[in-house]
Amino acid sequence: MRTKTLFSALTLGWLLTMFGAGVAHAADDTLVLYTSQPNADAQATVNAFRKVHPGVQVQWVRDGTSQLMTRLEAEIAAGVTKPDVLLIADSLTMQSLKQKGLLQPYLSNERGQYASSLYDKDGYYYGTKLITTGIAYNTGAAFKPSSWNDLTRPEVKNQVTMPSPLYSGAAMIHLAALSESPQLGWAYYEKLKANGASAQGGNGGVLTAIAAGAKPYGMLVDFMAIREKAKGAPIEFVFPKEGVSAVTEPVAILKQARHVEAARAFVDFLLSKDGQKLVLSQGYIPGLASLPVPPGFPSRDQIKLLPVDPARALAATDTNKARFNALFGTGR
Repeated sequence: MRTKTLFSALTLGWLLTMFGAGVAHAADDTLVLYTSQPNADAQATVNAFRKVHPGVQVQWVRDGTSQLMTRLEAEIAAGVTKPDVLLIADSLTMQSLKQKGLLQPYLSNERGQYASSLYDKDGYYYGTKLITTGIAYNTGAAFKPSSWNDLTRPEVKNQVTMPSPLYSGAAMIHLAALSESPQLGWAYYEKLKANGASAQGGNGGVLTAIAAGAKPYGMLVDFMAIREKAKGAPIEFVFPKEGVSAVTEPVAILKQARHVEAARAFVDFLLSKDGQKLVLSQGYIPGLASLPVPPGFPSRDQIKLLPVDPARALAATDTNKARFNALFGTGR
């Protein structure tokens, strides 16, 4: 009797173990992604990931970073956190989520290929590409700028526009980079204001104004100008000699992720050489420095990046927004 009971117990234990393993495996047959990538880029990223992991079904939601954060906050307040992974525009948002305890660390084996400035040292988030902000200008404009200070010259008075950091994550990081620069600082923004520069809601409005010639000079993210030039638009992009700011489109795993193994596989894919080749094919500068840059970009050694400390920039965000608003208004 005891032998039969022991056998039954062992059998039951084996069945429970196998059932449990099956449930765990099934849980990682799904991945829920929230991303701020453009729709076409997001779909291409998901498709490329699924080629490597065909057994994982990816459910993804695309919106602007601010809108996604509002959605996530509402889910958290309701006690239901849906996404496993975030792939969003900027490191300041990720740093904020880290400080709130909403992310979980993951030390990807791929991280050793990257500059330490591109990822959180504790593994809470990883930059996947470089999207810089430089100067764009209409080809019909009076001169070709080469320095940030050229946007404060008298001959461009009332002809300069920029995205507002009150709405754009890239513009917020750009403001942090320029305001912390010893060569520029807040004095630079005061000169821009005195010269009649204006703020728009986001980079899209800046692109339209420059391409149309309504505001022939402006601050703009690189790929927008370079893509439009390739389509025949009268626009050029310049990497100013002082340097450019960059957002890194970081990826992170939520602390409450339900599909952790799939989430880790997604992070590893984005950081892998195949994932970075996808970034290159989409027209962005890969975070992996061993890969080239897309057509239309200068070589990496000609692109100087202005440093930004995410923790320091996050701490200064409210102050910087208030100061910018006092100078330029909301930008809408």
